[in-house]
Amino acid sequence: MSVPKIFESEYRFCLILWKHEPINSTQLARICKEELGWSRTTTYTVIKRLSDRGVVKNENATVSSLVSKEEVQASEMDEFMEKTFEGSLPAFIAAFARRQELSEKDIEEIRKIIEK
Repeated sequence: MSVPKIFESEYRFCLILWKHEPINSTQLARICKEELGWSRTTTYTVIKRLSDRGVVKNENATVSSLVSKEEVQASEMDEFMEKTFEGSLPAFIAAFARRQELSEKDIEEIRKIIEK
């Protein structure tokens, strides 16, 4: 199953949901007002939109996710890699390494990841 596209504001909403789920939609709207500055209707619109796309479910005013944070992050990374680096992990790593100051510890951790 592919993960539906989640846009930035929806992702910020999902971060809140993942932290508190399952959660009553009224409580979720209250948290979104505090953390995102959203009105209640904006929160309910986002719940509906994400529900229609299969990202969340809203049953009996209880909202929970249908996809995990890790699934969304992996999907976004795959899309970014394909779009920006034509799917090439070595090209991504080379570009990243040229732009970041890597410590010896960072390099060692990356080495361990690659060796796995």
